[in-house]
Amino acid sequence: MIPLKSEKDLVMLRESGRILAKVLRQLCEYVRPGISTAQIDNLAEQLISETKGKAAFKGYKGFPASVCTSVNEEIVHGIPGPRVLLEGDILSLDLGINYQGYFSDAAVTVPVGRVDFRSSKLIEVTRKSLSEGIRRAKADNHLSDISHAIQGYVEARGFSVVRQFVGHGIGVSLHEEPEIPNFGAPHKGVVLKNGMVLAIEPMVNAGGWESKISDNSWTALTKDGLRSAHFEHTVAIIPGGPEILTA
Repeated sequence: MIPLKSEKDLVMLRESGRILAKVLRQLCEYVRPGISTAQIDNLAEQLISETKGKAAFKGYKGFPASVCTSVNEEIVHGIPGPRVLLEGDILSLDLGINYQGYFSDAAVTVPVGRVDFRSSKLIEVTRKSLSEGIRRAKADNHLSDISHAIQGYVEARGFSVVRQFVGHGIGVSLHEEPEIPNFGAPHKGVVLKNGMVLAIEPMVNAGGWESKISDNSWTALTKDGLRSAHFEHTVAIIPGGPEILTA
């Protein structure tokens, strides 16, 4: 069953998304060569503590940090630690907030200093593919219309979408039904309805779509060692079209 959110639920989710967006923006502004991913996580904890929200990821299934920090060939679920960011790296930040039992989830990939053209294009294509997916998050469309739009945009520009990890419903739990792949044929699966809230999150690789899990049992890596980018928003389907709650 895919839960439909009430107007009261949406009010709470908007506040959760607002808190998340503010913290994530501040983290992005902090990113620069010479800092460690652990420092970013420490800042995330400090910033979240100043809000009425809580970090949704820390302790979730044993995850040890407040924010996922995935560098270069790391696709998702990067664990913060002593790794120091270097000029030319790219960094994906994935953050979840629990605000009084209402969850929001968002991700962004940022350059660390100046990056090469291919990395810059990878970031831009991933960001725009998310926008393409969100445009299809309308009542009476099918779930796979979102998936197909993302895949089509990405592959037409010479990149590939990750198959192993997908988006998801969200609301009173961090992960709810349905799963939202970033690939597939259009006009398939669930018919979208007003009141659904979705975490749409394309993960895009510079090379092949295949991935593997690192020795820490958390971090997903590109199998070919090429770079990956990740963007995500929490989106409500409401009359008149999609509303981005984490904008």
